[in-house]
Amino acid sequence: MDKEWMSANHLSKEYWDKVAEFVKFAVNNIKNHERIVCPCLSCGNVKSISPKTCELYLFKYEIDQSYKCWVKHGETPEDVNNSSQGYIESCSSPSSFDTNANEADCLEELVDVMEEELENFPEKFERLKTDAETPLYEGCTEFTLLSAVLELYNLKATSGWSDTSFSSLLSLIKLMLPKNNKLPDRLYDVKKVLRIVGLSYKKIHACLNDCILFRNEYEELTHCPKCETSRYKQNGKSAKKAMWYFPIILRFRRLYSIRQEAKNLIWHANERIKDDKIWHPADSPEWIRFDRKYPEFGKEDRNPCLALSTDGINPHGMQSSTYSTWPVMMVIYNLPPWLCMKRKYMMLSLLISGPKQPENDIDVYLEPLIADLKLLWETDVEVYDAYKEEIFNFRVMLFGTINDFPAYGNLLGYSIKGQLGCPICEEGTHSMRLQHGVKNMYLGHRRWLGDKHRYRRWKKSFDGKIEEERPPKQLTGEELFEKVKDLDIEFGKLFAKHVGTSGWKKRSIFLSCHIGRP
Repeated sequence: MDKEWMSANHLSKEYWDKVAEFVKFAVNNIKNHERIVCPCLSCGNVKSISPKTCELYLFKYEIDQSYKCWVKHGETPEDVNNSSQGYIESCSSPSSFDTNANEADCLEELVDVMEEELENFPEKFERLKTDAETPLYEGCTEFTLLSAVLELYNLKATSGWSDTSFSSLLSLIKLMLPKNNKLPDRLYDVKKVLRIVGLSYKKIHACLNDCILFRNEYEELTHCPKCETSRYKQNGKSAKKAMWYFPIILRFRRLYSIRQEAKNLIWHANERIKDDKIWHPADSPEWIRFDRKYPEFGKEDRNPCLALSTDGINPHGMQSSTYSTWPVMMVIYNLPPWLCMKRKYMMLSLLISGPKQPENDIDVYLEPLIADLKLLWETDVEVYDAYKEEIFNFRVMLFGTINDFPAYGNLLGYSIKGQLGCPICEEGTHSMRLQHGVKNMYLGHRRWLGDKHRYRRWKKSFDGKIEEERPPKQLTGEELFEKVKDLDIEFGKLFAKHVGTSGWKKRSIFLSCHIGRP
């Protein structure tokens, strides 16, 4: 069977027809006709699913283009043309396809998040297939309903159009096209078409008082086991509070499957200026120290270093409203500096709904994300690199966080108010209470200057004293963990929070697990 279709656009009719032929070929050449191994970028040639589901996954997540010799679907190396001999050798080697039980279990867990959205799979599959084959209007050969909607929605996202302007544009284009065309005239209808094509997300119910998330052992409960608050509203169906989790593993798979993006993700190793100056986070002493401490991670340039950023926003845009929603973003530092802060490369991983701030209980909502980060640190997940055209073992490291000071205090678990408001200085914080302003003012910054710096002796411009003190010693991750390891608290708005004499309120979730922690 011809394999050139594997590199074609996965939304094209040619690709769709060939996928159907591939699934039929696999069913006819394996013993178990009810389940086949799925070679899409999500399943990674590990998970066994039904042929119909495999066909949808190959359309939704694309086929792994490195899988040139279909040894798991009834093909043998002798069946492949001589021109593909290089692929045969790489594909038939044990390292390419033999996956141990732990890796199989890991990948099985990664794709479980997609099962919920495929509960009504037959209807969704048929609708997806119909949209991909329906011409935009009678006689149109260039666009189908699905491809036209994708192109228009991509323009909306890249150009920053508002929802109102986009709906107006759809209505105008629909009038310009021949009668009886299939183009939606509302943004709502466009989203209904794209719902299946997009990457999956998971809606997780939360306790109204931020005690727990109703997941894992709490998934079937109807009341919070800590505060006894009901999970649902009076109708018994709608949750009182929820959050949305967007799995990062599938997004990284999609990113590395694009050749140019996979090349950008190793820019920090191949193209940055390397001298004694800091041009990029990879030049920082912390990055270098981490690579030396964990050489297995550092020798693979494709392993990304991430930064987590979160803060509260008012989605309604009204100052009179106190509603606070917290998006949690992931930033990839491997990228060039002019790309890493672009909206295209910033991953929305969590959306914590209001109406109140999570404050110290934000750790409860970070659990799904931290679990995936921990999984990607401890377990090698196979990802296809389209730039080097090979599969590699993918791991990540959480390099740092980007926050304002109040959010920093919530994530770290330190009380940033009062006389000891600095988590670095702690008891050595230099603070002064303003008599009339009724606020704390923090001094002592000259301690970090060099011993001979002229500002150390300037008394009049500062507090009237010569600064002779040295900066406090900064704690390592291990030292900080030892300091707060006994601070076990009950999360939730109804439970009192423990604050020690040094200002620590909790053992942060970032310190409770090892995610590339220095």
